[in-house]
Formats: sequence, structure tokens, C-alpha cells
Amino acid sequence: MPLSLNPLPHANRNMQLYYATHDGQARRVAERIASRLVERGIAVSPQNLATRFPTAEKLAEARLATIVSAVRYGRHLPEGRRFLSLYRSLRAPPPLAFLSVCLAARKPGRDTAEGNPYLRKALVRYRLAPALALAVAGRLDYPRYSWLDRQMIRLIMTLTHGPTDPATTIEYTAWNVVDDAALKIGELYDRSGPSRS
Repeated sequence: MPLSLNPLPHANRNMQLYYATHDGQARRVAERIASRLVERGIAVSPQNLATRFPTAEKLAEARLATIVSAVRYGRHLPEGRRFLSLYRSLRAPPPLAFLSVCLAARKPGRDTAEGNPYLRKALVRYRLAPALALAVAGRLDYPRYSWLDRQMIRLIMTLTHGPTDPATTIEYTAWNVVDDAALKIGELYDRSGPSRS
């Protein structure tokens, strides 16, 4: 599946990896990326934006910043939006890798910045030009949802021709795509500053 890469500006010191999750899938994606980066010798620990939100100073010190944010009812989660707003406010922001986790990305062509409406809307709203922008399919897990969430997601699935059986659980996340994204993030990190010792 295609990945969108842009040239990198000069960057600083360390890798920072953040996630915003509702049902846990964005956390799982962030953890998978972290494990692949550690295999490459890049030390990183995923941080939950709901509990460990960075300061502007900390974010500005990053050599590369990565955010994995879930989409809920057509919008990235509030903490993901808050992160993007903070990032946009930086005078000299580090290079950014942005992964959007949503069920819309389960469909062909909806995994790119151009083809995914939620990712595209976020890039326009925050005037972002990330070094990497990718939409990753999430997990459909009706039994875990609250009654209201189950009804809302069934309605969305009806409109988008997806499964509506309330017993359905489907892992749409293509983990090989996440692994490829981690490889790209590692390459971006290597290119964004001096070689690691």
C-alpha cells in the first residue's frame, strides 16, 4: 500500500511517539511501531496523549515526532487534535509522521492522505505537511462497544456497506503495513539528524 513521503527539514535530538486511542487499536499500532524501531536500535516508548501530553518545549526538542491517532465518528480524538494544534504552533517543529487509525482505511485507496477524508481534513485544518502521512485500518469489535457506540457504528457501517451484525469482530489492521510504516519512520529518523552512536 502506498506511503506518502516528503523531504525532511533539519531536526534535533530524539524520537517521540505519541498515540490517542479510544478502544486500544491506536495504542496497539503505536506499540508495534515502537517494537520495530527498537529492533533497529532506536529507543522509543509510546506515550498516551490522554495521560502524558507533551509540553511545547519537549515536542520542539524531538528529532522526529510520530503521532498515531484514532478517528471516532469522523474526527480524530480530542487529544490527537490538541497534539496537532500544539505541533502547528511550534516555531520550528520537528519532522512529523502522522498515522490515522480508522475503519474507513479498510477500503482500497482510503489509506493515503489523498484518499482518506479524515486524514486529508486534518492535514488541511492544521496546515500540515508531514514527512509521512498514512491511514491505517482499525478493528471492528461490536461486542466491546457500549450500546450507543454499537448503534452508531452499525449505522456508519450500513452507510458504508460494512458488517452490521452486532456479534462481529474483525481485525482490519494490516500489520505488514504498520511494519512498513515503522521502517519508513526509522529511515526518516536516520535522515533527520546525525548518526546514532
